[in-house]
Amino acid sequence: MKPETFSACIQLMRLDRPIGTFLLLWPTLWALWLAGKGSPDPDIVLVFILGTVIMRAAGCIINDYADRNLDSHVERTKHRPLASGTLSIRASLVLFATLILIAFGLVLLLNSLTRYLSIAAVILTILYPFSKRVTHFPQCVLGLAFSMGIPMAYSALTDSLPLQAWVLFLANFLWIVAYDTQYAMVDRDDDLMIGIKSTAIAFGKYDNLIVGLLHISALTIIGLIGWENHLSWHFYLFLGFAAGFAVYQQYLCKDRNSQKSLTAFLNNNWIGAAIYCGLVLGLMRPV
Repeated sequence: MKPETFSACIQLMRLDRPIGTFLLLWPTLWALWLAGKGSPDPDIVLVFILGTVIMRAAGCIINDYADRNLDSHVERTKHRPLASGTLSIRASLVLFATLILIAFGLVLLLNSLTRYLSIAAVILTILYPFSKRVTHFPQCVLGLAFSMGIPMAYSALTDSLPLQAWVLFLANFLWIVAYDTQYAMVDRDDDLMIGIKSTAIAFGKYDNLIVGLLHISALTIIGLIGWENHLSWHFYLFLGFAAGFAVYQQYLCKDRNSQKSLTAFLNNNWIGAAIYCGLVLGLMRPV
């Protein structure tokens, strides 16, 4: 493989920009620690980490494939490999198929319930980029796709899907709609011009208000999950940090500046990390 082709593949999979991987991984780790009561099986954790990296890369490929004729009209995306022509469509689809096969191999290491859930995860991953053409709420489709790691984590560790898994799924769904709306705010002007739909457009002047309400709802539900599991005070301390990051994001987005909206979106990584740290510490039991 030529160096320039290898570089284009890395860019296509966004391995040079891991923020999406982290945003997909944190909720999966939340679920693994809750389902595993603070001590999840290390082998299963490793499978989910690898699977998260691979599926995020595959999702980026199918997203760029779907948007290849639109990305060239958007300032932020016009240099992507498929939009700029530095990588062929055939090569990208071969890479996508390869990643899906690797992910399938990983899920075969898990139980049958988790395998069935993985099929739904792949379908949602493929549907997401095409949903931007038919609904102003593609962020909701992404919310479903990016939350599938939660029921899969519970099923892999407990071979069941308790109510708690779906409550956490809901909290994560709300958080995803919030941060992906911030991401859509970055491209709102370009999207209006080329006909791409998003919640940033649908919410209009109420965008920041709705994002704030989504953050509050998500963090409240996660707090209730912590209370139900009798987590220690450490959890609530870090949940407070997460709330502080959400408030900071409201400050960044108040003027609807594209660059600051992007900074706000990126800041959500710290919300995910704070909640994970809180869960790890909150689930620890005195020896």
